Amino acid sequence: MLEFQTVRLEIPSDANIILGQTHFIKTVEDMYEAVVNTVPQAKFGLAFNESSGPCLTRSDGNDNELRNAAIRNAQELGAGHVFVLILRHAYPINLLNVVQNIPEVCAIFCASANPVEVIVAKTEQGRGVMGVIDGSPPKAVEGPADVTARKEFLRKVGYKR
Repeated sequence: MLEFQTVRLEIPSDANIILGQTHFIKTVEDMYEAVVNTVPQAKFGLAFNESSGPCLTRSDGNDNELRNAAIRNAQELGAGHVFVLILRHAYPINLLNVVQNIPEVCAIFCASANPVEVIVAKTEQGRGVMGVIDGSPPKAVEGPADVTARKEFLRKVGYKR
C-alpha cells in the first residue's frame, strides 16, 4: 500500500520556514544553539518528529507562537525524523549553512516564506517527505528591467553593496 498526499504548511505572517530531515534526538538542542549563536535576535520555533522509541514530536524555541506553529506543521506532516524551523527576525540565508552543518541533519527540503506544499508518502510503516512545492511556477524570463530591480532589491535589504 502506498498513498500520496499534500500537506500545506502553516507559515505565520512575517516568518520563514526551513523544513528538513534529521536523525537523532539531540537535534532539538543542537538546532536551538545553532540559531541563537548565529542570529541572537531571531525569534523561532522548532519541532522534530522522533521516529523510534516513544515517537514524540520534540520542540523548543524562544517564541510560543512560532513553536506552536512548528509543532502543528510537524504533526500534520506526520513523517519521522522531519524537523520544522520557523523564523522571524532572521532569514534562512542567515542560518542554512549552520543548520546543514549540524551533524545529525541529513537534508534540507526547503527554506521559504512562500506558500509551501509538502508531498508526503504513506505506507504501512509510516510517512515520509517525498518533496516540496515551493511558491508558484515561473511566469517569464527576466528582462533588463527585472535584472535592475533584482540588483536594487539586494542592495536595499543589505545583501549586496
